[in-house]
Amino acid sequence: MAGMKEIRTKIKSVQNTRKITKAMEMVAASKMRKAQERMRAARPYAEKVRAIAGNLAKANPEYVPAYLAKRAEVKHAAVILVTTDKGLCGGLNTNALRVATNLFKQLEQQGAQVSVTAIGNKGLGFCNRIGVKVDSSVTQLGDIPHLDKLIGAIKVQLDAFVKGEIDALYVVYSRFINTMKQEPQALQLLPLTAEKLESDSAHSWDYVYEPSAPVVIDELLTRYIEALVYQAVAENMASEQSARMVAMKSASDNAKNVIGELQLVYNKTRQAAITKELSEIVGGAAAV
Repeated sequence: MAGMKEIRTKIKSVQNTRKITKAMEMVAASKMRKAQERMRAARPYAEKVRAIAGNLAKANPEYVPAYLAKRAEVKHAAVILVTTDKGLCGGLNTNALRVATNLFKQLEQQGAQVSVTAIGNKGLGFCNRIGVKVDSSVTQLGDIPHLDKLIGAIKVQLDAFVKGEIDALYVVYSRFINTMKQEPQALQLLPLTAEKLESDSAHSWDYVYEPSAPVVIDELLTRYIEALVYQAVAENMASEQSARMVAMKSASDNAKNVIGELQLVYNKTRQAAITKELSEIVGGAAAV
């Protein structure tokens, strides 16, 4: 059995660890609320852009944007992989990377080459380890996603799709369901389908374009794709803070249980030492 000094040292160490995890839990809880507000605030913008794009597509049926052009065969696919920059958030990144790995395998089985745009350190490191080609990357986004930091990496894949260098574009991220649940998802961004751009409006609007219909529609669809990626990053950040809060709470609870068990062992060891000393005193007195 370990000595009393060793047990006291272990108890002190676990108590210090619990203080850290408790503080991280409180910080994550505060950041989680702000991340959820940003995530929900971004949703109406994406929906509005989608509705306008759908109205424009119906109003000008003779023009087919490049983002709607379907390829006969997918020879080269790109994936925007959204992960976190930091760890300590449970299985959030592991689950997302598992979904991304399955997507890579499916595309390779179809005979397509795969490249990645990595958003977040964890995804970038994963792609480098498994040898997947990384076309662009964005790291160190902080707690607030800024679209100007994301546009450069996203534009690499959008330009490649317009030029015909890639035939499909996907995004993999963790979708925020609630504080206790986050689901990794793989969605196809390009080519856009007519169903995604269907407008709820039953009216057909007549628009006046300046400078021209192709320029306006292409620019609006670009904004729509960027809004989808921004929404994915915002959802992933909300999921990250929620997962980290839950993980740190679990760690704090486990540390509390360990402290209780160590305290029980310490009390038993201390009681055994006292009993031994009393027995030696009694034995010595009897011998005298």
